[in-house]
Amino acid sequence: MKKHNGMRPQDILILAQLTLEKNNLSQQSTVPLLSKIPQNKTLATLLKISEAEVSESLRRSEYAGLLADLNLKSINKKAFLDFIMHGLPYVFPARPGALVRGVPTAQSAPPLSNSLISEEQYVWEYADGTVRGQRIEPLYPTVPEIAQQNPALYEVLSLIDAIRTGSPRTIRLASQELEKRIISHA
Repeated sequence: MKKHNGMRPQDILILAQLTLEKNNLSQQSTVPLLSKIPQNKTLATLLKISEAEVSESLRRSEYAGLLADLNLKSINKKAFLDFIMHGLPYVFPARPGALVRGVPTAQSAPPLSNSLISEEQYVWEYADGTVRGQRIEPLYPTVPEIAQQNPALYEVLSLIDAIRTGSPRTIRLASQELEKRIISHA
C-alpha cells in the first residue's frame, strides 16, 4: 500500500459525485446492489479525471476514513460532512481574487443565491461563463465545465465553496443545505 500523503482537492469532487450517485441509486430498489456501484471509468469520464487518479483518490479517502468500503464505494457520510464543514476551509481555503468571467459559485450560485442577497459575485473562471465576479479557485480545474453538465453536483460544489469562503451566516446556511444533500438522502 502506498504511503498516505494527505487528501487532495479532487478527492472532495469524487466523494461528492459518489454521494450523489449513491443517493440516486438507493432510490432505485429494483436494481441489484452490485450493478449500482459506480465504476472508476464512469467516475473518470463524468469528472474529466483520469481513471488512475480516481483509483488513487478512492484509496486516500478510504485511508482517511471518508470511504467506508473501497470495493462498494460506500461513503462515511457523517465523516465526509464533518470534514467539509470543519476541515475544508483550513485544508483547501479559497480567497476571492481578481474580477473574471465565469460560472457563479458559493453564495452567488443556487441554492444560496435564492436566499442570500450579496453584492459580491463569486465565480469559477470559465471562458463560456456568463457572470463577472471575483475569482474563486475551484477544487479541481474541470469543475466549471462539469458543473454545466451536472446541476446536482454544481449545487453541492457551490455549497462547498460557500463554506470555503463565506461569512458565519453563509457557512451555516450552506452547512444546512449540504446536510440535506449528503446525510438526509441516506
